[in-house]
Amino acid sequence: MLLPDNIHPEQSIYYNGAFVLQALRERRVVDLLDLYMDTLKSRQMTMPVFILCLDWLFLLNLVSFNERGGVEICS
Repeated sequence: MLLPDNIHPEQSIYYNGAFVLQALRERRVVDLLDLYMDTLKSRQMTMPVFILCLDWLFLLNLVSFNERGGVEICS
């Protein structure tokens, strides 16, 4: 849920997506697992939450996936 009303905001995709985006801004293009490890340095989250964050950022056209399977920030 993006903005839940029954849990803490720190557990939302909206909040955690900001940490994923911040980690991606540091390297611009990165492998999926490396991005997950970089994100874990600033915010602990499970892999399913991380994937949901990536899905949400992709739908917002903030990230894309290149032909080699890497994640890159959209300009």
